[in-house]
Amino acid sequence: MAFPLGALMTTTLLLFLVAFSLIPNVHATIRSSWGHAAHNMVGRDNKIVDLHKHHPVFGPGPWRQAYATFYEGGSGTFGGACGYDDVVKDGYGLDTAALSSVLFKHGEACGACYEIKCVNSTQWCKPKPSVFVTATNLCPPNYSQPGDNGGWCNPPRQHFDLAKPAYLKIAQYKAGIVPVQYRRVPCKKQGGIRFTITGNPYFNLVKVWNVGGAGDITEVQVKGDKKLINWTNLKRNWGEKWETNAMLVGETLTFRVKASDGRYSTSSSVAPKNWQFGQTFEGKNFP
Repeated sequence: MAFPLGALMTTTLLLFLVAFSLIPNVHATIRSSWGHAAHNMVGRDNKIVDLHKHHPVFGPGPWRQAYATFYEGGSGTFGGACGYDDVVKDGYGLDTAALSSVLFKHGEACGACYEIKCVNSTQWCKPKPSVFVTATNLCPPNYSQPGDNGGWCNPPRQHFDLAKPAYLKIAQYKAGIVPVQYRRVPCKKQGGIRFTITGNPYFNLVKVWNVGGAGDITEVQVKGDKKLINWTNLKRNWGEKWETNAMLVGETLTFRVKASDGRYSTSSSVAPKNWQFGQTFEGKNFP
C-alpha cells in the first residue's frame, strides 16, 4: 500500500525529532559514567574502590574489659614489633603500649590509639580518669606461665603492657597488674603522615608513621611520574614498615594510604625525583 508523499515526510520528520531529543540524555549518561570512573580506582584483587565514598570521621569505640601491666619504658624506648624508631623522637611520647597478640593482630593494630582507665580497685587505681596511649609494640605470649599468673599476654587475653610512665598515671606501682577498661579513640597528631624510605634500588622499605584518625593502616600504595605511572601496592613487611620491589628511584612519588576505618589519604608528589634513601617526607594526614 502506498503512502502519500506528504504523510511520509511528516512521519520521517517526527522520528528525527524524537531521536534528536534523546541525544542530550545519551551525552549526560556518558558524562556521568566518566565522572563516576574518575572517583574510583582499582584496589587489591581488582576490586573497584570508591575513593569518595563517605566515611564518617573516626570516633571513639565501645568500652571493653582488659588488664594492664607495665614495662620500663623510657626516652630510649623503641617500637619493637611495629618498626618505629625512638618513640619519643617519632612523636609518640611515653604514652605507649605493647598489645597482647589478640589485640596486636599481626601488626595491623600498630599506630592505633586507645583510652585506658583503671577500674574496680579503689586500692590500686589512681584518681586520674584515664590515659591515652598509642600501640607501638607486641606483648608476646608466655606459654610457660598460666594466663592469670605471669602469662598475661597469652591468647585469648586482651592485655596492655604499658610504658611505665603511662601506667603510673592510672595505677599504683605496687599493684603490678590492674583491671582496666579501654576503647579505641581517634589519634591526634601534629603535622602530616610521614614516609621514611630505606633500602636500595631493588628493595624499598617504607615506614609509615604519625598517622592521625584511626591511626592504623591497612593498605599503602605508591606511584611515580615517569615509568611507574600506575598505582603499586606495597606489602606489609612488619608492623608499619611496608615493602615493594618496584623501581622507585628517580620517580616523583605519590603515596596513598588506607586507614582501618576505610578512609583514604593521598599525599601527592610528596617525594621529589631526587629523593634519597633514609629521608623522611611529610604528606597529608587524616583529620
